Amino acid sequence: MKVYFFPLFLIVFLLLGCEEEKKISSIDPVNWQKRSISLPASDSLTRGSSYLSVYSEIYSVTEERTHNLTVTVSIRNVSSTDSVFILRSDYYDTHGELIRTYFDHPVFVAPLETIEIVIDEGDEVGGTGGNFIFEWATKPDIHEPFFEAVMISTSGQQGISFTTRGIRR
Repeated sequence: MKVYFFPLFLIVFLLLGCEEEKKISSIDPVNWQKRSISLPASDSLTRGSSYLSVYSEIYSVTEERTHNLTVTVSIRNVSSTDSVFILRSDYYDTHGELIRTYFDHPVFVAPLETIEIVIDEGDEVGGTGGNFIFEWATKPDIHEPFFEAVMISTSGQQGISFTTRGIRR
């Protein structure tokens, strides 16, 4: 009796190896273009701006030592009936200097949908006092978008996590 496991294993390996990578970077502008929407110049939307504090690093033991964190910024639509539109997303460092603009064109957030911006643990440029400013628009009488950040890091059996919430400016 001959064993035919090797060719079968090879076929399965090749098929699994051909899967498309699913990683989506929140820094990649192409991914934000996929969510773009054109808003008419004469719309009846209510506009606003929100501030969100984030921490890509925090002090540990002394002010001379910091601990890096992964930041997940959640942009949530709390409406169950209408989309909201995020017009711009700017990320600033501890000193108020613009680090990057994630997008500067309208993107939609469907009813009850959450979209995210992830700042990798190794990306410490925001420092201990990073900030986001979001410009947004909604239909009249629709709740404004909700902005929240979760900061987390683990090392061995130690872990730290906390959240911040956005406020309207």
